Amino acid sequence: MIFLRYLFKNLTRHKLRTTLTILGIATAILSFGLLRTIVNAWYAGVSSASTKRLITRNAISLAFFLPISYKDKIKQVDGVTKVTYANWFGGVYISEKNFFFNAGVDANTYLDLIPEFIISEEELINFKKDRKSAIVGKKLAQRFGWKLGDNVTLKGTIYPGNWDFVIKGIYKGRDKNTDETQFLFHFDYLNEFMKKKFPHRADLVGWFIVEIEKPEISAEVSLNIDKLFKNSLAETLTETEKAFQLGFVSMTEAIVSAIEVISYLVIFIILAITANTMVMSARERSKEYAVMLTLGFNIKKIGLFIFLEALIISFLGVMVGIFFTYPSAYYFGKIMEAYFPIFNVPPKIIYVDIILAVLVSLFASFFPILRIRKIKVYDALRWVG
Repeated sequence: MIFLRYLFKNLTRHKLRTTLTILGIATAILSFGLLRTIVNAWYAGVSSASTKRLITRNAISLAFFLPISYKDKIKQVDGVTKVTYANWFGGVYISEKNFFFNAGVDANTYLDLIPEFIISEEELINFKKDRKSAIVGKKLAQRFGWKLGDNVTLKGTIYPGNWDFVIKGIYKGRDKNTDETQFLFHFDYLNEFMKKKFPHRADLVGWFIVEIEKPEISAEVSLNIDKLFKNSLAETLTETEKAFQLGFVSMTEAIVSAIEVISYLVIFIILAITANTMVMSARERSKEYAVMLTLGFNIKKIGLFIFLEALIISFLGVMVGIFFTYPSAYYFGKIMEAYFPIFNVPPKIIYVDIILAVLVSLFASFFPILRIRKIKVYDALRWVG
């Protein structure tokens, strides 16, 4: 009981310093949590990719198209169960700042291959009936206040003009990491326009989504698909959905690496803040520790005392940091929704923060304990500082 009272008294001896240390640790933990969440959001598409889906695109790049007729040929490859296609539209809503994923898809088959998009049967039927209809994600609908039956006009960038759509369905994600910010419409609506205005660009799609029987045959099926179109005018590159998503991430790999480095530097800052506080505290209490040694306290007990003090300060800072991480991530995610459609704080961050609190406490108490082990009692009693 006396031990705990003495511990509490030391914690409150310099209230301002203790408070600033806790706030410093909390700020560092908050920064670490947000930075790791950004990295996690960057890889969200990769982590949620299906192992039974392949993506077939033009071997040169996504900027080049593939004939829609490839669909029937791909479907005949052994191991393939379903095939659908999509085409990037690149439209914006009202102004360029309202950017989100929008694409023309095969309305009859696309959602069969994307089971993580949950939509009611009635809404799906209504979507398939009307060529000018669209399906939007729940988050996207909330962002712009859209509801079923609303008319929405997108301004084309790749495909010029104003394009009118009717919202006939709103899907929600099956999983926490499912993208709920997509805008999907009938490819036929786009294709009809291209046949009239730009016939040479008609019947061309951006990529095919291929479902296979089992993940183990993905490499074999990919090779067989690409062999079909070898030496053709539009050769293909088929890869797993995960590899396809990683291709996008690799374009910004330098940015992701920089963020990861900064997040680890934050850990160093936490260590420096706490260690500095405990070293200062130990120096000030040199006389007290000398008296404790003369009264029969051994180095282990004094070391435990220093460690517990560091642990309490670290845990308080970590708890405050965690408390503010979730609301901060929520508002940051709202602001950056166009770029990070999935922005959730990964649960493992909390465990990492708690482990950090223990490691920081061990590190911060190491130097004061080392000092006490080396200092002579008579030198400590003469200490002025």
